Amino acid sequence: LPRSPARGHNRGVTTVPEPSYLALHRSGELARRADVLEARLAPCVVCPRECRVDRLRGETKFCGVAARAIVSSYAPHFGEEPVLSGTHLPRGAARGAGNIFFGRCNLHCVHCQNAQISQGPRPAPGDPREVDAARLASIMLELQAEGCHNIGFVSPSHVAPQIARAVDVAAGRGLALPLIYNTNGYDALETLRLLDGAIDVYLPDLKYSDEAAGLELSKAPDYVARARAAIKEMHRQVGDELVLDERGLARRGLIIRLLILPNDQAGLRGTLEWIRAELGPRVALSVMSQYFPANEVGGERHPLMQRPIRRREYDEVLDWLDELGFENGWVQPFDERAADYYRPDFDDPDRPFKDADDFE
Repeated sequence: LPRSPARGHNRGVTTVPEPSYLALHRSGELARRADVLEARLAPCVVCPRECRVDRLRGETKFCGVAARAIVSSYAPHFGEEPVLSGTHLPRGAARGAGNIFFGRCNLHCVHCQNAQISQGPRPAPGDPREVDAARLASIMLELQAEGCHNIGFVSPSHVAPQIARAVDVAAGRGLALPLIYNTNGYDALETLRLLDGAIDVYLPDLKYSDEAAGLELSKAPDYVARARAAIKEMHRQVGDELVLDERGLARRGLIIRLLILPNDQAGLRGTLEWIRAELGPRVALSVMSQYFPANEVGGERHPLMQRPIRRREYDEVLDWLDELGFENGWVQPFDERAADYYRPDFDDPDRPFKDADDFE
């Protein structure tokens, strides 16, 4: 189920310099910023929840993560956008996005497709999934050695300090791949500002256009305001041009993901109008049709979320893209098999996605 172009194509195919985090590392600036970010762990103000517990002393609250990040899985992943996974390349040349899936999350989405790791129990003390900076750096280098096109930090919002420290360590040991910040969008502005220049491609969700939906479906009463402010900061850092290298792989930029929900629970028209007004029509969008009922969706609490999307709902979003003049990105094909194809199983942490079978 490859993603197809959405009314246009990505611009800026070019050869670009090395990732900017390498210069930050050599100057010592990345280490300094990691210090500042780690200080935000005690009391914790890393994400918009501002739980203010001392994570450096082992205290936890909403996300359940203390001083060490939890890595639930890491592997080459072929289900991301083609410019990240390399699935537009000739057969055999795609090496996948080097995704690192962090455990736990700073949202609690009732329809989360990764609920096994985002909302499951915390690992017991001493569990190898709890990693220090040296181990996280080694994971990045392992993925680089496997030939992955980039390093993707999946659900990084609550562990940004740990990521910054590990990137500094990995840069000193030879890491040279673009870094992808694959986030739910619920990010603190000050945290993002400290990551300026350390992240090459921002890949945020923009889940809702109505705060009531954010509260009901993700347990975040201020999701819309926080995510929109975060994405504006990402846009300030990297602009709206998705810069590609000579192979058509992303080196810098912003891609906003939009998941179509049944009965338009996401309020996608409002989101698209906001993007058009605040960021412009050139920003790359990734419109996803893969929704399937998961996690807590069931029973009487969420009756509007208990089915896959319908063709008319999908077509309506395509009409909005045309009407509003969006130029770049991808639309996931409408296909009833999408739910099974993109459904992960993290009980097999080395191979949680079926899509790898298509590229071996």
